[in-house]
Amino acid sequence: MPPPMPGIMNQPYPMEFLLTPGKVTIVIEAYTQVRHIYTDGRKLPADPDPHYFGTSVGHWEGDTLVVETVGLGPETNLVAGVKHSGKMKIVERFRLVDADNMNIETTITDPAALLAPIVSNSNLRRHREWTITEYICQENNRNSVNDGKAGINMSVPGANSTR
Repeated sequence: MPPPMPGIMNQPYPMEFLLTPGKVTIVIEAYTQVRHIYTDGRKLPADPDPHYFGTSVGHWEGDTLVVETVGLGPETNLVAGVKHSGKMKIVERFRLVDADNMNIETTITDPAALLAPIVSNSNLRRHREWTITEYICQENNRNSVNDGKAGINMSVPGANSTR
């Protein structure tokens, strides 16, 4: 299973951001995930159906994309095994620092499960030579992170396999 929000945004694999009218689509190589952020002016749903990545709605504040996500499924943990309530909200602020670097500030609030917000920052660096490739753990696919190999030994213990 891929990590749910916000963990999927911290994977060390390529991401592609597609900006189209009314939507930002993020294609994430890790686990071949696609995330949709609606920028068409809609509001967050008052009573969202839970989804693995929740429902994300964004707007621009100058050069910063501000994204609010609600309706995350029960498999999402706040931190290492700490469950969230249905009141959890994630706010991300995406901002280009320069032509090759993006900062994402992530704030998680949950008045029923947290005494204070959890705030983190991550930086994405553009690697112009990287491309999004297929990512299937079970097939030990190649990737762009560690010299082209997933680094997972898929052999069955005790078997005479070198796969």
